[in-house]
Amino acid sequence: MTGVAVIGTGVISESHIEAYLAFQDRCRIIALCDLVPKKAEALKEKYHLKDTAVYSDCKEMAERSDICLVSICTPPFTHGESAVICMKAGKHVLVEKPMASSLEECDEMMRVQRETGCYLGVISQNRYLRDNRSLKSVIASGAVGKVLFGQVESLWFRGREYYDLWWRGTWEMEGGGCTLNHAVHQIDLLNWIMGAPRTVTAVLGNTAHDNAEVEDVSAAILTYENGALVTVTASLVTHGEGQRLSFQCEKAGVASPWKVVSSRSAPTGFPVENEAFEEQLQTRYRELPPPRYTGHKGQIDTVLRFLECGELPPESSADGRLALEVITAIYQSGFTGQTVTLPLSGDAPLYTKKGFMANGKHFYEKEAHQK
Repeated sequence: MTGVAVIGTGVISESHIEAYLAFQDRCRIIALCDLVPKKAEALKEKYHLKDTAVYSDCKEMAERSDICLVSICTPPFTHGESAVICMKAGKHVLVEKPMASSLEECDEMMRVQRETGCYLGVISQNRYLRDNRSLKSVIASGAVGKVLFGQVESLWFRGREYYDLWWRGTWEMEGGGCTLNHAVHQIDLLNWIMGAPRTVTAVLGNTAHDNAEVEDVSAAILTYENGALVTVTASLVTHGEGQRLSFQCEKAGVASPWKVVSSRSAPTGFPVENEAFEEQLQTRYRELPPPRYTGHKGQIDTVLRFLECGELPPESSADGRLALEVITAIYQSGFTGQTVTLPLSGDAPLYTKKGFMANGKHFYEKEAHQK
């Protein structure tokens, strides 16, 4: 039986708690930690965790020898410190995205991971959704040919009040806007399917949130070694939210939410629908087994299996770092107006948190509008 602790008891922590409770024969939530103990007590009551201890200090909590795995669900600027404390205490760690506030923090987390031998994973729950897994499977199989062009959309709506929360909308504490905290999910999926891009060119803007320093829209163009080009659009001003990945390949266009379209060329060069090939792809989709568990449950299942029998989860800390590296490149390009080449080195202007603070563009000043 794996002893589990959850640090941070905000909204996202409930996804972790509900996932752990789905595996009550394999794990037990024995500790909740929050700087505001009343919040932790409220979740303890909500989920009937009568034997779960509540802490306000993660260092004190990490001293418990019966805790094996810790989920970190706090704001991004605390991820690095909390993960290091827990790993140095011998705990395995599963941290929410984004992995940290800077690549420097990611590298320190991964250094401690190597030093302690603890597992460090970053939540990638969307990899455990059927349509996303089918999209990756079809592209990886080569059935649709080489990817030529892709479109990634992370389109959300958040009103002005969203940024009234004290830590949101600041480079120091939230670490970024819609690109970091919303598009990170779709960027992780893009990396999972395509690998690391070669270059990034981006534009940032804040069009509707005068109580936030950070961007509420961004548009980026990513290029890859195989010649493919992918656009990534993030927004908090979209009426009718939607998240989508779409790839135009040599033989068909495939997308998640699942959609396939295939064309062949008429003698004039104009498209003719290739219904037979579309049906082949639809058959492949129907025959692919759905994931046993979806979302957070799917990923937490793999971490518990690792702790039970040593089978390494498919997601690693390197995946979380790559997502942040691509996002950092988007910010660097947006701030400088220049194309950025990956990988980013330790002397990149935004490699450190200090670099973000020195170079981050303040679209508005949070203090002037904060409630």
